[in-house]
Amino acid sequence: MAFGINRSQLKKWKSEVEAGQIAFITHFWLDPRFPHEKSVTKVGCKDLQKLIKWGSKYGLETEWIHERDAYPHFDLIGDKQRTIMEQEGRMNELQKFL
Repeated sequence: MAFGINRSQLKKWKSEVEAGQIAFITHFWLDPRFPHEKSVTKVGCKDLQKLIKWGSKYGLETEWIHERDAYPHFDLIGDKQRTIMEQEGRMNELQKFL
């Protein structure tokens, strides 16, 4: 279940993904498989080769890409999420979800 973002934030993420940009969106997220995590960052890009190349910098495997709804993306959670967001200079986006 996702919550903590508004429609305009989601539209912005989708339009950036569609434009072939590496796009980030972080939201609250509850999943019983990950009981200690409460947020996820979706990093998407319509250009799969660009997304694969970006992910390889962080050790993300190609098979981890979710390719549904025309918005291919990686889901970042836990320590990997925090590490990548810090390296990308985006911790301010994650702070409200920690």
